[in-house]
Amino acid sequence: MREDRNRGGGSGGDAESERIDALGRLLTRILRHMASELNLDMRSDGYVRVRDLLKLNMTTYAKVPLRSHTVEEIKKAVKRDNKQRFSLSEEDGELLIRANQGHTVKTVTSESLLKPILSADEVQVCVHGTYKRNLESILQSGLKRMTRLHVHFSSALPTDEKVISGMRKDVNILIYLDVRKALQDGMQLYISDNKVILTEGFDGIVPVKYFEKIETWPRRELVPFER
Repeated sequence: MREDRNRGGGSGGDAESERIDALGRLLTRILRHMASELNLDMRSDGYVRVRDLLKLNMTTYAKVPLRSHTVEEIKKAVKRDNKQRFSLSEEDGELLIRANQGHTVKTVTSESLLKPILSADEVQVCVHGTYKRNLESILQSGLKRMTRLHVHFSSALPTDEKVISGMRKDVNILIYLDVRKALQDGMQLYISDNKVILTEGFDGIVPVKYFEKIETWPRRELVPFER
């Protein structure tokens, strides 16, 4: 799985920053994709015990054994992550951690992990970023969730300071979802703690008829298409 390399808030040049950033990348991988194969006890809302994570026999990209890390370093990795990929929670003295979105593990359920969007008035922008090379396939088959649990949309445009996660900065095509029509037809929409809008679509696909408009980015020229 490809994970972002630039997730820290500072210069990231020193060994401590590299150690924490590498820990964050491994946490993303484990919490989104590997809980089942690692036999991690993951709840339906995506939370696992931090102490269970620190028992895993795995090594970060900085070649540091996960067992060598501390709870405080886990907290640092969560705080440093500039896309706010994680949430921490303490329950009955037990520290828990989860990825906010991006899961492929089937243990997680949308209803437990995410907040439902019940009205189009709750969403000002709902846009999926992609690339021109993918557009022909998308217009034929719709947006597919692929191996993930959801199709991802951003709640703002790529240059908007509110964008934290949900879209890569180098996209050149923007696909806007007609949220009102999607909700009216029974599509379930959710929003994560880090403001990513997610949907399972219908059978894992958001059909083209729910696309409100398509634009090039950053020139914002309309792309004609047939619904």
